[in-house]
Amino acid sequence: MSDDVELEDIKGVGSKTAEKLRDSGYEELMSIATMSSGELGEVADLGDKKAQGIITEARKELDLGFDSAKDRYDDRQEMQRIETGCEEFDEILGGGVETQAITEVYGEYGSAKTQLSHQLSVNVQRPEDEGGLDREVVYIDTEDTFIPDRIEQMAEAQDMDVDKALDNIHVARAFNSDHQMLLADEAQEICQNNDIGLVVVDSLTAQFRSDYVGRGELAQRQQKLNKHMNTLLRLANAHNAAVLVTNQVMSNPDQMFGDPTKAIGGHIVAHNSAIRLYLRKSKKDKRIARLVDSPYMPEGEAVFKVADRGIVPEDF
Repeated sequence: MSDDVELEDIKGVGSKTAEKLRDSGYEELMSIATMSSGELGEVADLGDKKAQGIITEARKELDLGFDSAKDRYDDRQEMQRIETGCEEFDEILGGGVETQAITEVYGEYGSAKTQLSHQLSVNVQRPEDEGGLDREVVYIDTEDTFIPDRIEQMAEAQDMDVDKALDNIHVARAFNSDHQMLLADEAQEICQNNDIGLVVVDSLTAQFRSDYVGRGELAQRQQKLNKHMNTLLRLANAHNAAVLVTNQVMSNPDQMFGDPTKAIGGHIVAHNSAIRLYLRKSKKDKRIARLVDSPYMPEGEAVFKVADRGIVPEDF
């Protein structure tokens, strides 16, 4: 695809449709090519047939189809990692939290999910040779747990410019699940205009649990949650960004042996998350991170501490 292809160059896209797409943050052909006809129809106020035609034309421009495994391997070489601040933690992840994927972090209250979200929001801004990506952050806060003072503490501990560290985090508070999904859509425009290396949603499921109560609404909740995660995955792939989502947990009464804790969201969240981490409290200020699922890393555990300066090794 030529870099000078504009939305108006796609067959079926007029100036009004292009304007609606841009206003909604859809400026790249890839984002249009990977939408469903229903999604495009909703965004651009189009019928299903017209929307599908535009998607088909966008795919032709991009020449989407089968690639060789070597092509996929080459794309994979562009993947980067954000270090956590604890070497043992990074080791179980293969070097840190990776781009081009969704990493789910779940655990009980106080297990350090939000602490990790804050730490990565600082670390991603560090130079690449210091464990970062030298890039900015989009932070969707659904439970009012984003604390700028904590960012200040972590940035000062690493001798970073605090004002710059704060300016580089684009944060928004989501008040319900629809607002949360809208913010994820708006994040596409932010990613277009800024060099975003990390997208955080803390927490992913809280608003969905509040808005959809009872078994009768479970199917609708899961459908919308799936759509939300697809949007996040598109951000990860289109911008070579890491996506970190934190998740709440519940107790599984059917579990006879072992830890009965399981993540909210079921298979929808599990299947959309390439990497799944379970955090739990240990003695004093220590936490245990267990890698539950990864496409290529074995299950493993790491012990870390939450200190004033942030995430540190257990012997810090």
